[in-house]
Amino acid sequence: MIGQKLRLAGPLVLLCLVAMPLRAEMAGSIFMSSRGAFIPALMQPQAVSSGPSLFANRTGRSLFAPIPSVAGPASPEPFVGLGPSGQGLLGGLRRLIAEAEAGRAGYDAVQHGARIKPLKRPTDMTLREIFAWIEATPGQPHAIGLYQFIPSTLRRVAAIAGVPHDARFDPAMQDRLADILLSEAGLAEARAGRMPRRAFMNNLSKIWAGLPSSSGRSHYHGYAGNRSTITWSRFEEALRPHLPG
Repeated sequence: MIGQKLRLAGPLVLLCLVAMPLRAEMAGSIFMSSRGAFIPALMQPQAVSSGPSLFANRTGRSLFAPIPSVAGPASPEPFVGLGPSGQGLLGGLRRLIAEAEAGRAGYDAVQHGARIKPLKRPTDMTLREIFAWIEATPGQPHAIGLYQFIPSTLRRVAAIAGVPHDARFDPAMQDRLADILLSEAGLAEARAGRMPRRAFMNNLSKIWAGLPSSSGRSHYHGYAGNRSTITWSRFEEALRPHLPG
């Protein structure tokens, strides 16, 4: 869940998935409900996230929640387009988030609590199509993609990145948008030793509910079923080689 930040799980990564069969009469719609299809489009069954984390805030109903105020402004440090298979700290963080928030569904994950899911895979949708799905299906979670962006966060980081709404929500875009959240959590400051590793890790836990805070629990433990999916010691073990204490 997000408003402005991130989260992680697994050794140094986070998780989720499910597929939905398409009924013939629904083949011409972009959305599907228990009563049938609506809103024209053309799509396919959707992979759905079913990981341990649900969402961290009441309004966003996602895995991300706003970090009250992260030390200092967002860093302008540019990021290269490493995916979850990338190396080093950034690649490791992405893999951790992916394991906890998306699992096998990966970049095509959709929050499992969404009753009406897009019939297109998220990576085949444009931002415009995703926002249309969100508008047409109120009252349900809409966290989407590898990093489980909620609507408000997706709009905000897309605007920061200057991404047009007709751009496809492909893996490269998702990584790029998630990098903004990592930056806001203080990645550059932590790398430079200006932010303690512990503080950075706590910032990440305020963004991704599957990551533990220094208390050993999710920052949103017990809220809407949230819990951390990795231990604090494992979390720290994964970051220690890359960040000063």
